[in-house]
Amino acid sequence: MNAALEAVLRHSAIWRGDRCAQASEDTIATGFPALDAALPGGGWPRGVLTEILSEQEGIGELRLLMPALARLSDEAGWQTWIAPPHIPYAPALAAAEVELKRLLVVTPKSTGDAWWAAEQALRSGASGAVLAWLSTPDERRLRRLQLAAEEGKGWGVLFRPARAAQERSPAPLRLRLESAPNGLAVHILKRRGGVLDKPVMLDWREPRLQARPRTSLAPIPFRHGAA
Repeated sequence: MNAALEAVLRHSAIWRGDRCAQASEDTIATGFPALDAALPGGGWPRGVLTEILSEQEGIGELRLLMPALARLSDEAGWQTWIAPPHIPYAPALAAAEVELKRLLVVTPKSTGDAWWAAEQALRSGASGAVLAWLSTPDERRLRRLQLAAEEGKGWGVLFRPARAAQERSPAPLRLRLESAPNGLAVHILKRRGGVLDKPVMLDWREPRLQARPRTSLAPIPFRHGAA
């Protein structure tokens, strides 16, 4: 390969289609070394929309995010949850070291209001993380969320059913979760870099999964009942 071209390709701002992007991404460490190694930049990307797809709720999708949410509690800004399916369980969140005073839960009255709230929360730049459970998505709405995340530079997470994997999406990162013995199988459906043939296997028992020295894996952070 030409020496000048090789020098360009080694630049941190360049990523090649056959490999995972690394230093060019602004990320939040997931708390799971195996997953960090598989994600561009070594963690959850800021300034983009991430989709979390699963067959059913409660298989560990929020447990997966807790170490990163704990890390964000050390930063200024809100952690905004839009239309969660159940009431967030404060003791579990506190056990995961999520700062409750910075947690904002939005329960819109309509689907349209929910999409509007998610877009505004992402665009405002006031939220370090925006988690949203939104129905009736379409490509136009998803594109608006992606653009809002780019503008606000926060961490946007959209929870969707596994069947959405067959639909097109502008989200740069898409993960499908599957239950596994003692943890999760994380299938990376889309990322900035090459496709992974095998899922990333996460074991909840692994002690290295702690976000900070005193943090432990918390119980389910939802209290089932009225949303």
